[in-house]
Amino acid sequence: KPKNSARAVTVQAGSKSVVVAQCEGADGKPAATIKWLASVGGNHSTTTTNGPDGTVTVRSEYRLVPTVADNGREVTCLVDQRTQDRPWTEVLKLSVEYPPIVTIDGYDNNWYVGRSDAVLFCQAKANPEPTTITWTTASGSLPDTVVVEHNKLTVRKVDDAVNTTFTCEVKNKHGASRKTLTTFVIEWCFFRGRAP
Repeated sequence: KPKNSARAVTVQAGSKSVVVAQCEGADGKPAATIKWLASVGGNHSTTTTNGPDGTVTVRSEYRLVPTVADNGREVTCLVDQRTQDRPWTEVLKLSVEYPPIVTIDGYDNNWYVGRSDAVLFCQAKANPEPTTITWTTASGSLPDTVVVEHNKLTVRKVDDAVNTTFTCEVKNKHGASRKTLTTFVIEWCFFRGRAP
């Protein structure tokens, strides 16, 4: 029987085709055959090495051009060989690393003077996880009424000081990405019957 093994290879999102998974049926007699099942677009190449004792080691590499969307997707390696009752299978989760993709959520276009606890969230998709999240405003420093807790920015009391552009910058080992959001503070008198 062959000694079977498989592993995913951590790669960076990019524009070139790279090896994202490897599978092996080692020291089998006769040689094993390796197949891949995958919902991701890609292709594979297989090499065989003959051992001195008549055994054969078969190695297969699965390649694709890795995108952010491929991170966490699965490919399955099947090793088939006559001495096995059934094909040996291993499901591998792809690991594609990429710099942060940032969005700011929570703004409802309803920041009126005197409103309390208006909240913005800096959301980031990244692999590996973000190392830092930094909030700034167009002037650089945050107004006194603003409290930041990790990715959450809370305006305790809305006033003209938060009539500004907020920037959230997120970093991981592959780079930094930023998103800006301009907030408009509305004088309460514009709201019918909505005095603070």
